[in-house]
Amino acid sequence: MAYNRGMTASDTHRQCDLAIVGGGAAGVLVALQALRHAQRPSRIVLFEPASVLAEGIAYATPWPEHLLNVPAGKMSGLPDQPADFLDYLIDSQAIAGVPRELLADQFVPRRHYAAYLRERLEQARERSVAVLEVVEQPVFALAPTAQGVQLRLDDEVTWNAQRVVLACGNSMRPLPVPGAEALPPAQAVEAWDYDGVRVLAGDDDLAIIGSGLSMADSVVALAAAGHRGRIFVLSRHALLPLPHAHGAAVTFDPQPLLAMPLRQRVRELRGQARTAVAQGIPWQSVMDRIRPMGQALWWSLNEADQRRFLRHVVRYWDVHRHRIAESVHAQVAELERSGQLQRHRARLDTLLVQESGLQLHGRSPNRGLPPLTVGAVINATGVETRALSMRNPLIQQLLADGHARPGPHGLGLDTTVEEGGLIDGHGQPQPAIRVVGSLRIGTLWESLAIPELRVQAEQAARG
Repeated sequence: MAYNRGMTASDTHRQCDLAIVGGGAAGVLVALQALRHAQRPSRIVLFEPASVLAEGIAYATPWPEHLLNVPAGKMSGLPDQPADFLDYLIDSQAIAGVPRELLADQFVPRRHYAAYLRERLEQARERSVAVLEVVEQPVFALAPTAQGVQLRLDDEVTWNAQRVVLACGNSMRPLPVPGAEALPPAQAVEAWDYDGVRVLAGDDDLAIIGSGLSMADSVVALAAAGHRGRIFVLSRHALLPLPHAHGAAVTFDPQPLLAMPLRQRVRELRGQARTAVAQGIPWQSVMDRIRPMGQALWWSLNEADQRRFLRHVVRYWDVHRHRIAESVHAQVAELERSGQLQRHRARLDTLLVQESGLQLHGRSPNRGLPPLTVGAVINATGVETRALSMRNPLIQQLLADGHARPGPHGLGLDTTVEEGGLIDGHGQPQPAIRVVGSLRIGTLWESLAIPELRVQAEQAARG
């Protein structure tokens, strides 16, 4: 791409109108919208140490078995052009030989999405009166100033921006066992290390810690690479992601849910699901019906019910809400039927390095889990949502210096509901700093998927 890259220490004009911290999907969507809506010449600077834009954790995989978890027809990055991703797939012939109406309902390889975002960004750059520059360095600190915000890079170089958008993306939770960080890299791999997971394929038994979407990614990757050993999946609930389904839409009115307490909502949704199934409609249609209301459902719970949700309901919500392609679900289910994949409801307790491999000990609610000996473990524990546990130096600096505070229930960073303005340690909004994406989870709950990111990106870009 023809961006101005790699600003050096000799650059004496480190001033910009908009600084975007993070070049994954969220950051690229903000840059795209800022270019599209620019009304005058301006300077936009995107800070991203990775050499390729739009390849955050979700979309960095090059492997065809990793599919989007949403049909292609619903994955547009532009709120005002709902078929834009589908248009890209057709125009680029990324998926050859599939009619448009069928392609809209398909779960295509995720690698196409990063390419789509980069192409749309390049097109916006060519047409915009604004200039986009990419600085391939991380931002380690930022602080509000009288003129805007000052950003500090790892070489002590500073930039001054009138506005900043934090689009830092996701980070993996560490393995929940003492000493895990000291394990040799060949024996402890993160699920988002897509190539590293494939390298593990072979005859040795493996363990995957966590049973969510990242687990499914790891299982299909191992299967594609010809893994022959057993795969032990350990998690607290041992619930696997559920599949999407095709079928008629339900017609119930979801608005009354907003006035119900948590327990009543759960009963109502279960009842609606039973009714749908009795009518020959998949229960998934009930979840699709309430999908646009995710944030409102969270806001309308009182604090006590939000805590109950996080303590008792969240994992069940996750497997019903964050579903996977039917083909992926079928593949995981077949591996379990064959005995190659074995689920264990257990907490990982200790992990011992032995000559024969790694020995795992876990605590099960019903009975003691026998020790498992494996060649390696894959960390699929998911996205770290607790602000104080995030392994991001910038987030820790913001919290330590009082420029930010944890969001509700300690999740993400606290922001204003409508604009996503960062709230400082004294409870004051900072209008020059906006937040996009997963860091808003405590305030919004639904803040990870493209339908939310594309709206937040447009709002942040417009200022």
